[in-house]
Amino acid sequence: MADGTQGIIESFNNDTIKTDLPRFDIGDTINVHVRIVEGTRERVQVFQGVLIGRKGRGVDEMITVRRVVDDIGIERTWPINSPMIAEFEVVRRADARRAKLYYLRDRVGKSRRLRDRRRGMKHVEGLRTKQ
Repeated sequence: MADGTQGIIESFNNDTIKTDLPRFDIGDTINVHVRIVEGTRERVQVFQGVLIGRKGRGVDEMITVRRVVDDIGIERTWPINSPMIAEFEVVRRADARRAKLYYLRDRVGKSRRLRDRRRGMKHVEGLRTKQ
């Protein structure tokens, strides 16, 4: 009975999973277009930052994006499949050797930057970035 229940839950979840997502990896700089509802009006606000963590899978997958404004780090966490997110846009691809980039919280200045992934781009060739 547990297998049948699990199958039913996954079939419901498959309907809500977004299929038009670009490929983005840890360390990439991405634009997250977030829908904001103010009264009767709706607008889209762009949050640009470095993807420092992914967690979960399927419907429950979450991302953490970090951005620095006036020397203050701001981190926001979103579910990837949320209807409040209009789109994701990859701005820059970076080379990261870890799954979570929490060490960037302690970095200041130029050491905060990640190395660009131009060398060895064969495995991500054909994936567009915003130019």
